[in-house]
Amino acid sequence: MARPSQDPQIRIAEILDAAEPLFYANGYHETAISDIVKKMGVAQGTLYYYFKSKEEILEALINRHMSTFTSAFEPIIYSENIAPPQKIESLLQAVFHSTQYKEGLLFGFLYDDRTLHLVDKLSRQGKQLMAPLLLKIIEEGKQQNYFHVSHPKAALNLIMAIIDCLIDAIYEKSPDGLLTCQFKLAEELMAKALGMQEGTIHIVINDSEQ
Repeated sequence: MARPSQDPQIRIAEILDAAEPLFYANGYHETAISDIVKKMGVAQGTLYYYFKSKEEILEALINRHMSTFTSAFEPIIYSENIAPPQKIESLLQAVFHSTQYKEGLLFGFLYDDRTLHLVDKLSRQGKQLMAPLLLKIIEEGKQQNYFHVSHPKAALNLIMAIIDCLIDAIYEKSPDGLLTCQFKLAEELMAKALGMQEGTIHIVINDSEQ
């Protein structure tokens, strides 16, 4: 097959831009490769030149969102003008804000029994991205005497587990009252994990709380 003449990154972006709204509108399993190429107006072989399967397209979508998140947050991580507790809050709020996508939830179409392995992959990729950032903040906070932890990685593991629980509650669409209670408990547990006083960590669930 002759190599497509268009810039590969442009074509890949076009494929992802076509696939993503179809996944949200119709469901991941219900969207066929033929639907994506029909929306793009190209031959099916063009898509297969860049992606071997629909799952590869999904992985690229996940990676694109993760990359966008990292690029947006790195200036805060490496800022010398923001204290570690505020960096923790900013990271947590960015994580929970990133679960929102237009009128629904980011990758909400994956949350059914047929795609549990893909949800697990999404979760693992998110942890691999976030854990080093969070650990860097915890270690920085310990050095600057904001956090009083003997084992930063132990604090990291506990905080990551709490984040997992909160994300599950969001995707399970827990009632607002229950969700608010869970977030308040999470704030207390995270502050304790970091060796801080209760009430020193605050997570904004949505913009209306600001």
